[in-house]
Amino acid sequence: MSTNTLLHVRASLNRCAFVAPRYGAQNRSIRRSVAQLAGVKVPPIKNEAVKPFGKTDTVDWDLLRASILKFTDNGSLDIPLVINGERIYGKGTQRAVVPQINPAKTSQELANITQASKEDIEAAISAAKSAKQKWLSTPFVDRAAIFLKAADLISTKYRYDMLAATILGQGKNVYQAEIDAVAELIDFFKFNVKYAQELYETQPAETSAGIWNRAEYRPLEGFVYAVTPFNFTAIAANLVGAPALVGNTVVWKPSKTAALSNYLLLTILEEAGLPKGVVNFVPGEPNLVTDVVLNDSEFSALHFTGSTRVFKDLYKKISDNVALDKYKDFPRIVGETGGKNFHLVHPSASVTHSALSTLRGAFEYQGQKCSATSRLYVASSVWEDFKTVLTEHLKEIQPLNTSSYEGLSGFYGPVIHEQSFDKVSSAIESAKTDPELKIVAGGRYDKSKGFFIEPTVVETTNPNHPFLKNEFFGPLLTTYVYKDAEYESIIEKIDTTTTYGLTGSVFAKDRDAVRLAEEKLRYSAGNFYINDKSTGAVVGQQWFGGARASGTNDKAGSGNILSRFVSIRNVKENFYEISDYKYPSNYN
Repeated sequence: MSTNTLLHVRASLNRCAFVAPRYGAQNRSIRRSVAQLAGVKVPPIKNEAVKPFGKTDTVDWDLLRASILKFTDNGSLDIPLVINGERIYGKGTQRAVVPQINPAKTSQELANITQASKEDIEAAISAAKSAKQKWLSTPFVDRAAIFLKAADLISTKYRYDMLAATILGQGKNVYQAEIDAVAELIDFFKFNVKYAQELYETQPAETSAGIWNRAEYRPLEGFVYAVTPFNFTAIAANLVGAPALVGNTVVWKPSKTAALSNYLLLTILEEAGLPKGVVNFVPGEPNLVTDVVLNDSEFSALHFTGSTRVFKDLYKKISDNVALDKYKDFPRIVGETGGKNFHLVHPSASVTHSALSTLRGAFEYQGQKCSATSRLYVASSVWEDFKTVLTEHLKEIQPLNTSSYEGLSGFYGPVIHEQSFDKVSSAIESAKTDPELKIVAGGRYDKSKGFFIEPTVVETTNPNHPFLKNEFFGPLLTTYVYKDAEYESIIEKIDTTTTYGLTGSVFAKDRDAVRLAEEKLRYSAGNFYINDKSTGAVVGQQWFGGARASGTNDKAGSGNILSRFVSIRNVKENFYEISDYKYPSNYN
C-alpha cells in the first residue's frame, strides 16, 4: 500500500480518492452513445494464480511483512461509515465506536469501527436510491471496467495489503488469505463480468417475419441489502459486487470482525472508479441496520452469507412485510448459510489420501468455513490406519499467531472471537463427560493470548448423536465408524441426520461404491466431491452453494447468481402494419 493510500484508509484522510464527475447533458449524451461505437467483448478470463509463498519466495514474504507493519505499527485505524461517498467518523459524535481486535493476539486493537445510527442507515438508503438511475444507465462497458480494474489493483498494487488486512483481522494464515482475499476475490470480479456479458447476450431464440423480439436485463427496481460474513473477504466482495455490476445500488453491512479488510476493499473499488452512492458502507448493530433496511418500501433484495438462524429470521421478517404489502416488489432472497458437511470413507479408499484430505477439510482456517468437514464416516476395516495417519499429523499442528513473523507460515491459527471460542470449547468439555463420545485428538484450548483451540477429533458410538447434527463452525470433527457391510445404510443415515445440504465427499476406489453414494446423496450436498475434500470450490470451476438449511443454492461463482439481481423486460417490436382487424379464418 502506498503512503498516500494508507493515509486514505486511515482516519487522517476523510475524503475519497475518487470523485465522481458531474454529468451534464453533453456527458449524458456521450454515455448513451458509448455502446453504439463498437461491439464490446470482455478480455479473456482465467482463474487468478495463487502465490505459493514457499521458502524461496523471499520477495513475497518481505512485501507481506511490510504490509503487516503498516497496519500494526501506527496504532489502530479509524473505520468510518461511507454514505454517498462521504466518510463519517464516530469520534466526536454521538455514534458508537467498536473495536476490531486481532483474534490471534487479543491485546492488539486493529481498528475502531464507527457504528451507524438510524439516521445514518436511512441516509445510506436514500443515497442508494439517488444513485440508482445514473448507475443503471451507465453503459455495461463502464461498469465492467470498474470491477476489472479493481481486480487488477488487488492482483498488483494492493495484493499484500489485502493479505495483511485479512490475516490480521480474520486470523488466516498466508495461504488461506491468498486463496481468499486475492485469488477468489479477483475471480469473482472478473468472472462476473464474463457472466454478465453472457447474460445480456441471451436473447429470445425465435422470431417471426416483421418482428424483433429482445430481452432487457433491468436491475431490480429498488436497492440491494448485502449482509457479509467474517470468514471470506471474497464473499463480501461478491455479495456487494455481483448486484452492483448489473446496475443495482447497495447498502452494505459488513461483519465487525472483517471491517478492516472490507473497508480496504471499498477504497480499492473507489480508486477503480466506483461512483458515489453505488455502494454505501454501514457497519452497525445488526438488528438496527436490518430493521431499518427491511422496513423501506424499495428494499428489493437480500444478499446474505451467515448463520442459518439469522437467515431464517431475515426471511421471516421479509415474508411478514410482503404479507403487509410493505414492498413495491416481491424482494429476491439470496442466501448461503451453514453446513454439517461429511466425508464418507469406503473400505476401498486410499487411507493416507482420505485422512490427509479430511485433516485439510476439517481444520484449514480452523474449521471456519461453511463447507468445512465436520462429520466423518469411516469403514471399520480402515479406521485404525486412518486414525493413525490423521492423529499423527494433527500432533504436528500448533495453534500459532498467524499475524506474527513466526506464525505467518503456520498451518493453523485462532477462531474469530470469544463467542466462537466459548461455543467450541464448551462442546469439547461436554464431550469429555459424554459416554457416547471419546476425544481421539486435541481437546485443549486457551484464550489467554488469542482465541486458540486445538484441532479436535471426537469419536461417537451413536450415529444420531447431536455432534453429528449441530454446526459448531470451528475446529471440531465428529467421527462415526460403521461396519463395512453397512455402507449403503450409512449413506441413508448421512442423508437424513442433519437439515443441511451444503458439501460432502466420498472416498473410494470402487466405482460401484462411488456411484451408489453419488446417486443416494443427490440432495445431501449442493457441492459433491469424489476423492477430494469438502472445501475449496473455485470460481468458474465448482459453482458453490447448497440447499435445504444451507441456503437458496444460487451458485456463487456461476452466472446463475447474476440472474437473481435482474428483472427481465421483453420487448416486441413490429415492423409490419395491418389494414384489417380480421384473420383469414374469419372469412370462411
